[in-house]
Amino acid sequence: MHRKVRIQNIRRIVIKLGTSTITHTSGLLNLEQMESLVRQISNLHNKGYEVILVSSGSIGAGIGKLGLKERPKTIPEKQVAAAVGQGILIHMYEKLFSEYGKIVAQILLTKEDIHHRTRFLHVRNAFFSLLEQGVIPIVNENDAIAVDEIKLGDNDTLSAIVSSIAEADLLILLSDIDGLCDADPKNYPEAKVIHTVPAITPDIEKLAGGAGTSFGTGGMVTKLNAARIATASGTAMMIVNGARPGVINEIINGEEIGTWFMEEQHPLQARKHWIAFGSTASGSLMVDDGAVSALVNRQKSLLSSGIVRVTGDFREGQIVAVINGNHQEIARGITNYSANEIDQIKGLKSSEIVRQLGYKPYDEVIHRNNLVILASAIHE
Repeated sequence: MHRKVRIQNIRRIVIKLGTSTITHTSGLLNLEQMESLVRQISNLHNKGYEVILVSSGSIGAGIGKLGLKERPKTIPEKQVAAAVGQGILIHMYEKLFSEYGKIVAQILLTKEDIHHRTRFLHVRNAFFSLLEQGVIPIVNENDAIAVDEIKLGDNDTLSAIVSSIAEADLLILLSDIDGLCDADPKNYPEAKVIHTVPAITPDIEKLAGGAGTSFGTGGMVTKLNAARIATASGTAMMIVNGARPGVINEIINGEEIGTWFMEEQHPLQARKHWIAFGSTASGSLMVDDGAVSALVNRQKSLLSSGIVRVTGDFREGQIVAVINGNHQEIARGITNYSANEIDQIKGLKSSEIVRQLGYKPYDEVIHRNNLVILASAIHE
């Protein structure tokens, strides 16, 4: 399907603005660039599109305001910069969008808001309600209180999760690169942008580079991870250069710019997508080769007979990772048994569970309806 045809079917868009896109190398906000992007986004909104903005830059703005020479390295320093910078950032957005008659709302998230199922649903309802009222939500991670243990990590990942939560049709990552190239453009000036990626294959993964700019945290690795999350939920994703004049207009006109990651034709259901990407595993179950084949190739439930090791202390109803003998995560799901119970019944047939535990609420440790396969089919 041609890109212009795909664009015609899009109505809800998430736009992620990277730190390098809206700040100068000094860390101070690039007001000219912000104004240009806000004008384009407002015009997009005028055309009838629903728009959610995921904006980096709070720490960068704080760095500039505080006169710091480099990005903070300790958690307290990052919290100070974020707390100062977030106010500057949202104030500037409110001022710029109001010039075009647009109402914006600030949503600050942490990992717990995504991983806790009830809070996840509240966030989802908040997005839908704001969009219904014609408001443009502006999302950022709550860096002022988020330490590493509760951070999502980067705004590429956050924007992909937001796209899934809000059931967006398209995610646009505005960055300081032109797209995914067939070689590292820093080392190979003749490298060309790959305009369409039908699927994220191992060959595509090999093209991922390293770190981003000094004021940002993203890189091609995080962008590919974002593409994996977004496309699995049925959201197409684009990587384009945010400094390109009229870039958003070009995208909506279907111009062949940047890299377009095609959405999966059979996306995960919202609940399974949350299990796979929106949750934190409370432990892991190592399974044997027979169980790996049954899960991956035949979409079977996980039975106790295939489990060889239990790691972590979790209760029934929590999310656990399923790993193979090489410690690679092949699946993730909601367990019907606690870690202690599984440790007692691992390797046993389902018919032997009652004799071991004295009861058997389920035949399956993880039912296939509560299981998401993360690995590709394997040869038996």
